[in-house]
Amino acid sequence: MAKVTGLGGIFYKVADPEATRAWYQETLGIGGEWGAVFPWQADEAEAYSLFSPFKVATDYFDPSAAGFMVNLRVDDLDAFLVGLKAKGVDILGTQYEEYGKFAWIMDCDGIKIELWQQIGPAPAA
Repeated sequence: MAKVTGLGGIFYKVADPEATRAWYQETLGIGGEWGAVFPWQADEAEAYSLFSPFKVATDYFDPSAAGFMVNLRVDDLDAFLVGLKAKGVDILGTQYEEYGKFAWIMDCDGIKIELWQQIGPAPAA
C-alpha cells in the first residue's frame, strides 16, 4: 500500500509575502523564490520531522494568534541564538531536554517559530 513518506512543506497566507521572504532570508538565513528548501540528508539516519496536533486551548503557541507554529531544525542552537540576538531578535525562551535544545522567537508576521537542535534518536513510533 502507498504511504506518506514525510513532510512536503508548510504553506500559509501572509499580508506581504515578499517582506516575509526577506525577513526569513535576512534573519534566519533561509529561503528563496519558493521559500526555504530543506533536502533530506541521507547521512542523518536518526533525523526526523514531527507532525503533531495540539488541543485548541494550548498556550504553547503563545504569544502568536496563529493556529500553528513552525519548528525549524538548527545545528547549533546556542550559536544560532547569539546571531539572532545580534540582529535584535527577541528570544522568548529556551528549554533543554534529553532529546533536544529548544528556543522560541516570533517572525515578522507574528508567527511563533520554534528552533530545535536534535539530541539523540527519534522517539519510538
